[in-house]
Amino acid sequence: MKIRPLADRVVLKRIEEAEKTKGGLYIPDTAKEKPIEAQVVAVGNGKPTKDGKVRPLEVKPGDRVIIGKWSGTEVKLEGEEHVIVREEDILAIVAR
Repeated sequence: MKIRPLADRVVLKRIEEAEKTKGGLYIPDTAKEKPIEAQVVAVGNGKPTKDGKVRPLEVKPGDRVIIGKWSGTEVKLEGEEHVIVREEDILAIVAR
């Protein structure tokens, strides 16, 4: 299934953190926090400005980004969890 978000919205897939600590302890599911790092899956056309033009988004599919733990709307696409956020909810782009 292909998805194209509208306007300045971005579809993200959270990147799961390791289930084991550096010391070798396993973290149970109940103690895990939501990951704040995600990969961009799809982006909208851009944000409309007051003068009627469309400002393109800074992120593109494949980028790794940092988002807030409780940002966006969670949806299930093709059996996988995704998050839809506005571009302004993205805190940073992770440099490779």
